[in-house]
Amino acid sequence: MHISYRGMKKGLPALEQGKLDVKLAKLAKMLDGPAGEKEAHVVVTAERHLHNAEITLHYMGHQMVGNGSNADLFTSLSQAVDKAGKQVAKQRAKWLSKSRKGRGVVAGSAEKAEPKPVTAARIYRVTQHEKRKPLTIDEALLEMEDGRTYLVYRDSDRDGVSVLLRRKDGHYDLVEA
Repeated sequence: MHISYRGMKKGLPALEQGKLDVKLAKLAKMLDGPAGEKEAHVVVTAERHLHNAEITLHYMGHQMVGNGSNADLFTSLSQAVDKAGKQVAKQRAKWLSKSRKGRGVVAGSAEKAEPKPVTAARIYRVTQHEKRKPLTIDEALLEMEDGRTYLVYRDSDRDGVSVLLRRKDGHYDLVEA
């Protein structure tokens, strides 16, 4: 990444410059798209005791700008890099999600794959009313003769909830809770 600095008469100390270069290198990794050469423009202005830092990055036709201000020059630069990094991450996530939408097409075919029909799931609400009388297993089997695939009932022997399921082979499964 090519970095151009403006407004800094004195450079940063070597340790702080190294930390800033590491942060900008992380941004360069995030900007690994097909855009080619990456550039960052750093502009620093000073107003009395306050240092204002502005970092501008270009990515995929978008301009990300991070601003930071603090009495310490390195802190203001770090804030600006962090804010620009958040914008880059957000823009990169948008770009990746948009470019991944067309994955339904089979390689080599010109037509799009048919979307699968969405089936609405049925939700059967089972209410526990004390008014309902408990059933025996034989009574539950009689209730299942009308074509139901399952029956949730209160068992009279155990006074607990049971589920009777009709299997595909015609037999029944009993689940006792």
